[in-house]
Amino acid sequence: MPQTVAVIDYGSGNLHSVAKALEHAGSCRVLVTSDINEIRFADRVVLPGVGAMGDCMHGLQDRGLDSVVLDVIQEKPLMGVCVGMQILTEFGEESAGVDALGVFPGQITQFSKSMKCPEGRPLKVPHMGWNELLQRPHPMWAGISDRTRFYFVHSYRYANTKATCVAGTCHFGAPFVAALSKPNVFAVQFHPEKSHDAGIRLYRNFLTWDGTC
Repeated sequence: MPQTVAVIDYGSGNLHSVAKALEHAGSCRVLVTSDINEIRFADRVVLPGVGAMGDCMHGLQDRGLDSVVLDVIQEKPLMGVCVGMQILTEFGEESAGVDALGVFPGQITQFSKSMKCPEGRPLKVPHMGWNELLQRPHPMWAGISDRTRFYFVHSYRYANTKATCVAGTCHFGAPFVAALSKPNVFAVQFHPEKSHDAGIRLYRNFLTWDGTC
């Protein structure tokens, strides 16, 4: 019987694109759900997210899913995507300040609007498009070359690239964190479902990942 992957539906996220990418990645039953029991009994869980960090946190809290996420990661692998990564940190300065889930230490801050490219031209925020990712050793990168390009859309970032939980970095005006990890949790700022073959491979790796770092 194929394993079950719950994609958490809390009113925000590229839900069906994530679900289709997971189905394409390997043999699994994907549930797009806000049902607490379906999430708890799934084999793996994906926490997506788009839009404002504050809206995403409120969506989780209003459905009683914030505590479910914290419980799930004690038992099984969870993957955060885009704002789904951001709400796993402690705090975000977006939306007049957002207290988040605190799975990872640190906070989410806005890209500086004064950033410039190497040629001296101003960089436009949001950071939107393809960017090279510098990997740090982790089983989730299996079969994906270092400096592979992934697709990003975001105005806020996790800036502390020296944190021990960092699994990958990128550069946009300055270095920022593209992936965070700890046992049972792997989270990315980019969108695997928009990142073609590399994104599908990352989801395929998630379907077999045992939660170790």
